[in-house]
Amino acid sequence: MQLIEQFKENRWVIVVAYLMVVLIWSTTPLTIKWSSEGVGVVLGLMLRMFVAAIIAILLALLVYGKISFRRDTVIVYAASAMAMYGGMMPVYWGAQHISSGLISVIFGLSPMVTGYLAWRFIQERSMTPVKIVGALAGMLGLIVIFSKEFSLHSDYFQGVIAVLLAVVLHAISAVWIKSVRVDVPALMLVAGGLLFTLPLFLVTYIIVMPEWPVMIPLKAIASILYLSVIGSIVGFVCYYFLLKRLHTSTVALITLITPVIALFLGYLFNNEVISRSLLLGASFVLLGLGLHQWGDLLLVRVLKRRKYYMG
Repeated sequence: MQLIEQFKENRWVIVVAYLMVVLIWSTTPLTIKWSSEGVGVVLGLMLRMFVAAIIAILLALLVYGKISFRRDTVIVYAASAMAMYGGMMPVYWGAQHISSGLISVIFGLSPMVTGYLAWRFIQERSMTPVKIVGALAGMLGLIVIFSKEFSLHSDYFQGVIAVLLAVVLHAISAVWIKSVRVDVPALMLVAGGLLFTLPLFLVTYIIVMPEWPVMIPLKAIASILYLSVIGSIVGFVCYYFLLKRLHTSTVALITLITPVIALFLGYLFNNEVISRSLLLGASFVLLGLGLHQWGDLLLVRVLKRRKYYMG
């Protein structure tokens, strides 16, 4: 056990985990689009979560011998299920209508939305003027992105709205988990959340009852397996692993890196068009995120330096 703990604290293990999260978050939007090709949104997502749940539950039982069902852990599982079901379903639907790069850019708003909700409901931090400016910059970025198509009935507009809904639900889930203040191992949290999510996906599948494809494309199968194992399990475990060992601002830097990589990957491997409005909107979103995360620290340093030179 001591050897395992020493391994966890190794600097290179942390570096590898960080790079893994960057890679996984950058490739997830593109593989979401591929996983639905020839399969459909509901079936593709249900297959992903079913495979992920089986693997995560087996791993949790292997590592911990059980899955805790105390009242506080059940609440955390329910909160996690909100992100897994309420967050992923809109993203999968929206991915039919917007590019994978744009999905990643919109998800760059997550820290700002989470920060506001944490301030509003659990008094975690204050909303300083710099953070407000950052949030306004992010909103301006969305307006620029929306400017491509203002019709309320367009698929593009509805796709953006769907992913925005996913961002809000992810943020609510994160704040809800923080408000419970219970220490649940990352693997157990993922397994419990997936266990709570499976019935929701099953009911959705029964209601929609999509036609089962005659043949599932190889690209869709590979994408579903990648999202099940790497996206749903490895990504979450690495993320929670980093949260316990690095400053929040260091982890938040990932959300600045991934949209840029995701835009490039979508252009390179999926022939996605990167329009001027998307680039400009993405720039404002990333600027807003940077101001929200590090603006106050930068302002303090500038004021200190100014005071030093004037004094």
